[in-house]
Amino acid sequence: MVLGSDSVEEYLEAIHSFNERGERAKNTELAKRLKVAPPSVTQMVKKLADRGYVQYVPYRGTILTGRGMALAQRVVRKHRLLERFLYDYLGMDMGKVHDEACRMEHSLSDEAAHALCDALDNPETCPDDEKPIPRCSLAVSDCKDCAVVREGSEAKLITELSHLQPGEKGVVSLIIDMDDPLKELGISKGDKVEVTAAEPFEGPLAVKVAGETTSVERAMAAKIYVEVLDVKVDLVEAHPHGPHH
Repeated sequence: MVLGSDSVEEYLEAIHSFNERGERAKNTELAKRLKVAPPSVTQMVKKLADRGYVQYVPYRGTILTGRGMALAQRVVRKHRLLERFLYDYLGMDMGKVHDEACRMEHSLSDEAAHALCDALDNPETCPDDEKPIPRCSLAVSDCKDCAVVREGSEAKLITELSHLQPGEKGVVSLIIDMDDPLKELGISKGDKVEVTAAEPFEGPLAVKVAGETTSVERAMAAKIYVEVLDVKVDLVEAHPHGPHH
């Protein structure tokens, strides 16, 4: 699914910055960050909720759904790769790279982002507080596979299973570090999964696979990447005490 505008990308990216820290994005804080009026934030957040990109609870704040997280991570990845390039290769002052990357991220194509990642030797962090760079959306295990797969491939709506909210579905596209606990889950590449419940913060997920529901620890779910299915779902309201990260 293609984002409708740069403005939507900016909102998803801003919400991601709070959710990444395990916090809900409050409208007042989003207004300050994006330098817009609070009523405009409320209106946009409601639109994002209607699209299934976020869960918005008035007076509590907003968290990204799996679909919204996948889209946000795509933008954040481009931003942080650009910061790495501007700082490491062009020698720009650290105080300027963020704003410059903000101006460039929306016009950078997925293909160019893959090429930039390759040129930078697949960096893991950006120079701005060493924040992690989200994994690429080609669902490949390493850069050698990436070089083959990315030719003519479109970036997919992929994120970690740990980010899906109750009611969301996906297809497993990649499992990293397949250790014994993961093997015991019985989840394999190509399986269709649905999150039916989620405990707050670092709590486990209830995941339905092949008609059976199993409990998946959050850390294990973070190793399972899924292509989020673009289906109309009735998302279950999030736990009042915080986002499921």
